[in-house]
Amino acid sequence: MKLYAPTYYKNFRCIADKCEHSCCIGWEIDIDDNTLQKYKQLKSGYGATIKESICMEDTPHFRLCEGERCPHLDERGLCKIILGVGEDYLCDICREHPRFYNYTNVAEVGVGMSCPEAARLILSSADFAQMEEVGTVADFTDDVPFDGCAARGELYAMLEENDYTAAIENIYRAYSIDVGEDEQWLKALASLEYLDAAHKELFMCYTSARRLASGEADEYLKRFLVYFVYRHCTESIHKAEFCTRLSFCLFCERLFASLIAERGARSLQEIANLASIISEELEYSEENTWALMG
Repeated sequence: MKLYAPTYYKNFRCIADKCEHSCCIGWEIDIDDNTLQKYKQLKSGYGATIKESICMEDTPHFRLCEGERCPHLDERGLCKIILGVGEDYLCDICREHPRFYNYTNVAEVGVGMSCPEAARLILSSADFAQMEEVGTVADFTDDVPFDGCAARGELYAMLEENDYTAAIENIYRAYSIDVGEDEQWLKALASLEYLDAAHKELFMCYTSARRLASGEADEYLKRFLVYFVYRHCTESIHKAEFCTRLSFCLFCERLFASLIAERGARSLQEIANLASIISEELEYSEENTWALMG
């Protein structure tokens, strides 16, 4: 089956040791069964080091070192597995990150904003609604009666036809989504689990009323929202679920607007950093995502 992606996807490249927020630090790295079997067959050289670094408790994973660093991350920020035995020996999560997939009546791929380089790419790309073929995936059958791609397209069209402020108001109205009380959202944010306690403190600046003057960050906010809709709404199985997921996406957009205003962020680098924080804390934790959707 053909695999599709937003046009900007083909421009994504991992910047490895140049990344300011390595995905090899702070995350438990699980090892898929196929790669585990490949590691077990390694007999010498760096293969022995790889096998010694694996913890078999629960899901097999690498034992993190001091500072929650992957044991195979060298002092330059490069992967010792790639250097020692080759890229073919990366486990699925390392090879695929920050990619994610949507499976509906078609197969789609994107890159997640927790990756700073992906965030910069997404927020600087105006072609978010344009899709193109980027490869193939194994065939699958999916009999979902709701067309999430079409519903997503209708929302994209609303964003393109109006100025951003008017478009957002129309979306809330068209999908009967309530902004909700700030106090309840702040309570929900306070109850989440955070990778970095400083992010919890940052999120407490949330208010639905805090936004920059119209036009100052509208394109960044639009591209941020479109990314969240692409990732979280596409696989909805009915209209009600699409609206629930859209409500989560719109909350994240309001939080993003609050952080941009609070920090006085203006440059792409500053704004992309805030987008990465939201992505890392809210959408890369299933528990946090579902808590906010609930």
